[in-house]
Amino acid sequence: MKKSTLIAATLVGLATTVFASPSAESIFDSKCAMCHLKTRPTDRANMIAPPLMGVMRHVKMAYPKKDEAVKFIVDYVQNPSKDKAVCMPQKIARFGIMPSQKSNISEKELQKVSEWMFDNYPPANFGGMRNRPSFTMFDANGDGVITQEEFNAFRGKKRCCAKGAKR
Repeated sequence: MKKSTLIAATLVGLATTVFASPSAESIFDSKCAMCHLKTRPTDRANMIAPPLMGVMRHVKMAYPKKDEAVKFIVDYVQNPSKDKAVCMPQKIARFGIMPSQKSNISEKELQKVSEWMFDNYPPANFGGMRNRPSFTMFDANGDGVITQEEFNAFRGKKRCCAKGAKR
């Protein structure tokens, strides 16, 4: 009788631990969504940080492989800096550099959230803002990564639309 009670108690304890663990999305909702919206914003004037769709679009442009993207996100969220940022310079000018979240989210939670973000954002139908340049317009050598030189070279060209027509 004692052996079966011990086994049952162990199983209940394991089940409680597994099922009590919050989902990555619920962690995002409680620790990140107060700044980073999960949906397309309806009121851009009151945004305090870029929406998740845009953030992940830029993360995936710079880090197309999941393991590299997750590693970047974990590091950036804990130790953000302008030289690490993958967003457009006008976003930094508007929102500033994200404050470190070391005291807000554990590394384990951040790892879980980062993986969820990579798997779910941006949605397949997300194209960013209309008339914005595409990834391939920046990635001049086609290697799947936009270097600072490629970014600067693109910004130096005069473009009138996302299709790359010259003025």
